[in-house]
Amino acid sequence: MTRVPRGYIARRRRTKMRSFASNFRGAHLRLNRMITQQVRRAFVSSHRDRGRQKRDFRRLWITRINAATRVYNVFDSYSKLIHNLYKKELVLNRKMLAQVAVLNPNNLYTISNKIKTIN
Repeated sequence: MTRVPRGYIARRRRTKMRSFASNFRGAHLRLNRMITQQVRRAFVSSHRDRGRQKRDFRRLWITRINAATRVYNVFDSYSKLIHNLYKKELVLNRKMLAQVAVLNPNNLYTISNKIKTIN
């Protein structure tokens, strides 16, 4: 049989994986099998942690809003503030409320007065 020259597909796949592993150290940078294992592991971790990051930020915002509502006596708790916001149909997400609570608590107090006066 005649010799069949191999194509470039496998080499292209390996160089693509190697480009993802450019910041790794040691064998994780040099050996193809280790590169593929570590790159897959890194992708799994990044995919998992994207969801975890969203959860963590939401928890942080809720904690900040709750602390501000208790310190400045806006409402008794975070849950009552959010309940009244939804009841009065004021559209403010938790990220915006947390920014207001941290940077300008007077505006948070103004928002709570708006909630109490709207009937």
